[in-house]
Amino acid sequence: MTSATTEVGAAPRTGPRFAAPRRFGALCAGLLVATVAVAVLGVAIGAVPVPPSTVLGVVAHRLGLPVTPPDPVLDQIVWTSRLPRVLLAVLVGGGLAVAGAVIQAVVRNPLGDPYLIGVVPGAGLGAVTVIVTGAATLGGLTLSAAAFVGALFAFSLTFALGRKDGHWPPARLVLAGVAVGYLVSAVTYFLQTIATPTQVTRVLFWTLGSVSSARWADLLLPVMVVTLATAWLLLQGRRVDALVNGTDVAASLGLAVGRFQLQLMVVVALLTGTLVSVSGGILFVGLVVPHVARLLVGAANRRVLTVSLLLGAVFLPLADLAARTVRAPVELPIGIVTAAVGAPFFLWLLRSSGRGSG
Repeated sequence: MTSATTEVGAAPRTGPRFAAPRRFGALCAGLLVATVAVAVLGVAIGAVPVPPSTVLGVVAHRLGLPVTPPDPVLDQIVWTSRLPRVLLAVLVGGGLAVAGAVIQAVVRNPLGDPYLIGVVPGAGLGAVTVIVTGAATLGGLTLSAAAFVGALFAFSLTFALGRKDGHWPPARLVLAGVAVGYLVSAVTYFLQTIATPTQVTRVLFWTLGSVSSARWADLLLPVMVVTLATAWLLLQGRRVDALVNGTDVAASLGLAVGRFQLQLMVVVALLTGTLVSVSGGILFVGLVVPHVARLLVGAANRRVLTVSLLLGAVFLPLADLAARTVRAPVELPIGIVTAAVGAPFFLWLLRSSGRGSG
């Protein structure tokens, strides 16, 4: 755990490329432009191609700007079908990346992500219970609500088991999260054995993630949660930096370690639970993206969170675009694409860090 602490808390040996203020600002501006460009591209590409100029025209018309009214069919495709999907991918990608960055800092482990603390397996249990046994089993909860409740349940269990002497030692918290994840997953797998073939297909798509069913009504809560959670976490940047250096160091600086750990993880659990409940268990975003951010800007958590948010907002819409075009008209679960990209990159990152330490 000591070596993991060093890797997460320290900047890469070669030095971050965008640590200087001007370069950091240029990087953020570039990622903002990339986010908009990817969003337009995601809306434009599909079974019915829509020119980017038409995409922008539809958005401008819907916002009440004085532009020529678009074709009604294209307006329906862009505004009702594709734009909510792309925007949800932007929100989920950015939010999961922020959650992963915070978890890695709290547990001081480079493998930290929302799956590690049981949130994703818990959400999966809630969703699969509704799919297989019906909403009445959980008191009439919808699939998204059941997933959110399951996520918070697993998180609460992890935190209860990981507590020791009023705070949460990173090693103990990780072990508790792994144990809870396996326990919850066992129940989930059992439910799949009694599911019908149609239910199994729904379970597969949910557990691997998808934003295909996104509607405008689905965006309000994620927008609020991602905005408020990210803003609060950015304000805590220096306190998180102190926590990364060790609980003893943080306590010597006057930080109430146990209470601050609890605050951080509650915010992360609410953030992750909200996003997973509307998109399913999308893996590797919260694991890989924060590492890329640290390679670019160093270990300062405010910068890591900012860049992680923007990188995730670019990465997941691209993954969703690939998921619905690689085998069109058949759509792949988005988790397959994120794993196919994230796993090789993480192995490369691991090998590169091994060479550096050698």
